[in-house]
Amino acid sequence: MNKTITGSYTDLYQLTMGQVYFLRGDKDVSATFDYFFRKLPFSGGFAVFAGLETVMEILEDFRFDAQDLSFLKDQGFHPDFLDYLKDFKFSGSVYSALEGEVVFPTEPILRVEASIIEAQIVETMILNLLNFQTLVATKAARMKIEAKDRKLVDFGLRRAQATGGHYASRAAVIGGFEGTSNVRAGRDFGIPVSGTMAHSFIQSYGDELEAFRDFASFHPDNTVLLVDTYDTLKSGVPNAIKVGLEMKARGQSLNGIRLDSGDLAYLSKRARRMLDEAGLHEVEISVSNQLDEHLIKSLLEQGAPIDVFGVGTRLVTGNPDAALDGVYKLSYFKGAPSLKISETIAKVTLPHRKQVLRTYDEQGHFAGADVVCLVDEQDPKMMYHPFDPLKSRSIERVTKEPLLQPVMEDGKRVLPAKSLEEIKKYSKERLELLPGEYKRFFNPHLYKVGLSEDLKNERDRLLKEHKKL
Repeated sequence: MNKTITGSYTDLYQLTMGQVYFLRGDKDVSATFDYFFRKLPFSGGFAVFAGLETVMEILEDFRFDAQDLSFLKDQGFHPDFLDYLKDFKFSGSVYSALEGEVVFPTEPILRVEASIIEAQIVETMILNLLNFQTLVATKAARMKIEAKDRKLVDFGLRRAQATGGHYASRAAVIGGFEGTSNVRAGRDFGIPVSGTMAHSFIQSYGDELEAFRDFASFHPDNTVLLVDTYDTLKSGVPNAIKVGLEMKARGQSLNGIRLDSGDLAYLSKRARRMLDEAGLHEVEISVSNQLDEHLIKSLLEQGAPIDVFGVGTRLVTGNPDAALDGVYKLSYFKGAPSLKISETIAKVTLPHRKQVLRTYDEQGHFAGADVVCLVDEQDPKMMYHPFDPLKSRSIERVTKEPLLQPVMEDGKRVLPAKSLEEIKKYSKERLELLPGEYKRFFNPHLYKVGLSEDLKNERDRLLKEHKKL
C-alpha cells in the first residue's frame, strides 16, 4: 500500500514554496515544524496518537519517481528544481510521542527538523496520515471503554472514504479492536480477519436452513450465521439452533449468530434465551448496524447479552467529527525561534524547539497536566495556561516524563519498528494510567496543557517584538 505514496503525495503549494527556497539558495536552511491539534474529537477527554509507524515507513523511502517528475515538468516547474527533486530524499530528524500515546490539544506530538524544503514537502503526507489514524484510533478507544471485555471487530471498509479504510482498520486496532473484515488490512498489518455472510447468500438459496447447513459444512471451524434475513425469532434463530445442534452431534461447534437489524437489545435477549434452552450456551451473539460508542453503551446498560460488536461506518468515518484538526507549524527557522501571529489568541503558535513533559501523581497515574517547555529545560517548576496569563500551577514536586523521543535521525529510523499488537498493548497501558474522570462519556474532566515559564516568556517576548514592527 505504501509503495503508491511517492513525492507527489503532497499539496501543490509545498512544491511551489520549495522551488522558491531552492532558486533563492535556501535549500539547505534548517527548519523545525511541530505537529499538534487544537480540539479533542467527539467531545471527549483524550485522543490516542496513531499513524507514526506508517509515517516513518514512508519517510525512509520518500522519493519522486519518473511519473512524478514528468507531471511536475508539465506543470511548469523549473528544470533545476526538477533535477533537485530527482535525487530528493528525506534526511531530517523526527522526534515524537510513541504511537498509541494518550495526547491532548496544543501540545506538540511530533517534531520535524530538516531542511526547509524537505520539511515542507512531507507536511501534507504527515498531516494526512496522522490526523486520520489518530481520529479513528480515538473513536475506537471510546468504543472499547464502553464495550469493556466484549470483542470489537471493524466492518467499515465498504463505508470508508475509499482506500482510507486500509489505515482505518489499522488505527481501530490501536484503539482496542480485536479484528477486521478487511482482508488487505489483515494481510498488511497482521490483524485477525473475521466475517460471517451477507443476506444475499441466504437469498440465493431457496431455503434459509439449507443455506445455513451449506455454510456450516464448508466452514465448520468458523461458522457464524446471519439470522435476520427473513424473521429473526421465528426463522433465523430456530434454523441456526438446528444447525448448531447438528454440528454438535458431529463434534463441531457453531461459533455464533449475527443480528444486523431491529431492536438489538430485545432480539439479543430473546436469542440468548433460545440458544441456552437448546443447550448452545457457547454460541456467541454478534451485532452490527450503525454502531458507535453511544449505542454500545446503551445496549449494555439495557443488559443486552452481546459478545461481539461489528462496527463499520461510524468508526471508519470518525462520525460525527469526520476530521481531526491537526496542524503543522513552523517553530524554528535559520537558527531562531519563529511563531505565527493571529488575532485569535488560541491560534498563536509556540516558538522554539520544544519538549513535552507529562506529570504523574503519587500513585503513578497521569496527574492531569502536561507542560510544554524548551527542549533543553531540565525541570520547570511552574506551568502557565497557554492563553490565560492569570492561570498557573506548580509542578515542582511531581514526577515528570518527556514524551517526545528521537525516532528518526538523518532520514533513518533510530527507534525499532513495532508490531501493531505492541502498539495496541502500549496504548491500553497508557489509557489505564489516565484517571477515570478524563475518560467519562459525558462532560469529561479537562486535562491541562500549560507552558513552562521560560517558554511563556519567549513567546511573550516575540509577540511584543512583532507588535513593535
